[in-house]
Amino acid sequence: MKKYIISLAVASLFYTKTEACAWSDPDHDYFNLFTQSIIKDKSYLPFLHNYSDRFYTNYKSSQIPNENIESWKKFFGNQLNYTETDYLVNKISMADLNDLKKGNPNNQFLKKLGPAFYTKYREAIDYLIEAKYLEPYMKINYVESPDSFYYRENESEKNATQLDYNKTVSALTSLYNAAKNPEIKQRYGYQLVRFNHYTRNFDAALEAFKKYVQPISLKGAPYYMALDQLAGAQRGLEMGSEANWNFFQVFMKSKSRKESAFISMKLSDTASFNNIMKRAGTNEEKNMAYFLLGYEDFTNPIPMMEKMYDIDPDSEILKVMAARSINELERNYLPTYYYASKDSKSTSDKKGNVTAEKPEVKKKELSFWQKIVLFFKNLFGGKKSDTTNDKAEQSNDELFENPDRIPTYVKNNANYYSQDENQKDFLDDLEKFTAKTKEKSKDEYWQIADAYLKFLKKDYEGSSDILADIKTSNTEYLEEIKRMKVLNDIVSQPKIDADYEDHLMKEYAEYFVEKAPVKKDSTETNDYDYYGEAPSTADFLKDVLANRYFLQGEDGKSYLMNNKLSDLQYNPNSSLVKSIEEFYRKPNKTQFEQQIIAKNLDDVGNIDAFFANIYGDRAMRLADFDKARSYYQKAQSFSGIPRDNYEKYNPETGKYEKLVYNGENYDGYRNIPNLVFGHNVWESFQSPESQSMKVEDYTAFPFIKNKMNKLELADALIQLKKIGNGKDAKAAQANQLIGNLLYNTSILGYYRQLFVMDVDNSNGGKYDFWNTKRENPYQYYYKNFTYTTFIEPDNFDLAINYYKKAYDFSNDREQKARVLFQMASAEQGKYYQYEAKNQANIDYADPKWSEKNDAHEKQMGELKNQKYRTYFTQLKSQYSNTETARELMGSCTYFDYFMKR
Repeated sequence: MKKYIISLAVASLFYTKTEACAWSDPDHDYFNLFTQSIIKDKSYLPFLHNYSDRFYTNYKSSQIPNENIESWKKFFGNQLNYTETDYLVNKISMADLNDLKKGNPNNQFLKKLGPAFYTKYREAIDYLIEAKYLEPYMKINYVESPDSFYYRENESEKNATQLDYNKTVSALTSLYNAAKNPEIKQRYGYQLVRFNHYTRNFDAALEAFKKYVQPISLKGAPYYMALDQLAGAQRGLEMGSEANWNFFQVFMKSKSRKESAFISMKLSDTASFNNIMKRAGTNEEKNMAYFLLGYEDFTNPIPMMEKMYDIDPDSEILKVMAARSINELERNYLPTYYYASKDSKSTSDKKGNVTAEKPEVKKKELSFWQKIVLFFKNLFGGKKSDTTNDKAEQSNDELFENPDRIPTYVKNNANYYSQDENQKDFLDDLEKFTAKTKEKSKDEYWQIADAYLKFLKKDYEGSSDILADIKTSNTEYLEEIKRMKVLNDIVSQPKIDADYEDHLMKEYAEYFVEKAPVKKDSTETNDYDYYGEAPSTADFLKDVLANRYFLQGEDGKSYLMNNKLSDLQYNPNSSLVKSIEEFYRKPNKTQFEQQIIAKNLDDVGNIDAFFANIYGDRAMRLADFDKARSYYQKAQSFSGIPRDNYEKYNPETGKYEKLVYNGENYDGYRNIPNLVFGHNVWESFQSPESQSMKVEDYTAFPFIKNKMNKLELADALIQLKKIGNGKDAKAAQANQLIGNLLYNTSILGYYRQLFVMDVDNSNGGKYDFWNTKRENPYQYYYKNFTYTTFIEPDNFDLAINYYKKAYDFSNDREQKARVLFQMASAEQGKYYQYEAKNQANIDYADPKWSEKNDAHEKQMGELKNQKYRTYFTQLKSQYSNTETARELMGSCTYFDYFMKR
């Protein structure tokens, strides 16, 4: 088994720009709408911008021409095409060429060329025979360090030292002297330099270059192949500066060797590119040196591009720098996900506390007619518009100026960017540069780039005007122009209404209607892509529409642009559910709504029952049991929470098992145990309910069944509430049971899953306390819906109020002690809610972090004792001698601590 070992120092050269986590591909975290690879000189494709690898890799190797093959093609009088030449030079065997030399070719291609081909190009074919003989050995002999950390298996792989040195040098020298054609002579000289380099005869390699390559006044492919080997030998002699300069020449003049030459430059000289800049004499050398310096330091590329512009505004490498610059901006303007900030006026980064303040939307002055309409609405409508209606009544200007309208600039949006304080939005500077350069350069590239930058700046009219004036026959340019015209049209639309949806289906259906996967050609590689396909233009446009619907108050449509109906189970927020239901019931949907949006109303069984169950759950959490019952009556055909791929660990079998609703387990509607009215023995969500919960005495309430569905549960609660209106012991117990249910189904309760559309109580986002002051944690759209908690918080006062009635009506000290403990537990929930919204938010880099954090914790502790320990204090002062209090001290560690302090 081969094992190629690269030292850490060398490996770091390949990944100096890579900061991605193992589970994340930074080049899949943004929308790449400007195609970098439209540059005309494809030899610079590896130097386009990316973060996943040291070099850009999103191209086919065949796109970069090999100058050696081009040189041979020209040598053979262009009677062979590029592919045929490559086949002759690199793929045909030495034996086949020897057969051609003997006049008896067996290879079909060589038969086609015929014996006359050898007669005409005898020296070339003889050279190729010798080169094919040498090629398997042309590797440097790897010498393992005795201190190497790695184990290297014994290898039988050939290398240059396995050839007889004297015989090989003698043979090549003889062939060199015999050759008449200068190019063939130089190729033999290249073989001599390479052979000496790979046998570590570095001085001899330098001498061979000087004697056999340099005297021939040709500077084509063979010369730079030899120069590449010379530089390698110079590096072996620790002639770093000389080696670096020669690698630089190879980088500058070759097409297929740029990537390897770049790496070699880095290895040869630690101050490589700065030293090259000092030595550069011609404008071409200076321009290339500026490119290398700009490529390495990309914080703000504009100053280096200005220097390149002064030398040659039409150079190809300047276009490479522009493509890289645009791509860098895209990562901040076009992320695949905009992370919502914790308040409505700022955008926060994902990693830390860096925020970018957004300008507030200026309210437009209402027209006289709008004021009249609003007057009559208020006069006869009785109520002011809610937030959604306010959004729907926004003018086009208000929608267009909304700071949350995408695309928009966000700083440090993705987790692979370091917290670089020097990170700069250089869009304005780059736009000025492209506007200037397009006037000097004849290449339409600069017009396209300028139009794209105007698109990022939301100057859609200016962008469209530039695109309309471009005259080109370049197919890659035309494809980019076509895409940009689509982007300008859709992204510039202030409001998406029915007419515009019809326009989308008529003009741009290809971007929204899903197509069957295209079968790959047999010649295409089918490598496994760990991160899936890169985000597409179609994906971007769907996000734009999701954002537009969100901003104009059509939350249901916004949600369905990025999510399935079944995803609601993860965050069943009532207002969002209502908006989705309104869309579901909307008559006369447009074609766009039917084909693109409504297709995400996926299989949840009976949709009406699905909605009714969610509404019933919300009513239960609000203790509105009559309303809950009315919804649950409509939910009786609910087919279960749609968890087709859900697996749960079974401690008995030690395996993860697929969830199957078997008629006995909880499915979101049925099979709720009467323990839901009980109380905690201890807090353990993972333990069986029989261990964590204790049943109450239900003798007086025969309507409480051992197992209930939600309709039966609501019926039981209605009856308990009626009984609880009394003033006797039975009323006290009824109110206690209602309080128990409300607490047990809260975020702190064992049955916390019952009214939030979950199958069990295992940890997840639904059971986190919100730390946002926003009513809706989504700021731009509902993309990545399941990653964010969007469930209305519990109202612990509802449970406390029922417990208060139980306490007031009871004459049993043991029962009062139990009720006070339950009230204290609910009060603790209120504290957790307060704490989540009042975090310290101290920068960890603050030198006084520990001191400030301790002060904050002390303040919160004092507040907790003053405002959120009411019932614990009462329990301690009045009921500490009860059996219930003693039992609670044994099962609740904190209560034990509180009682003894």
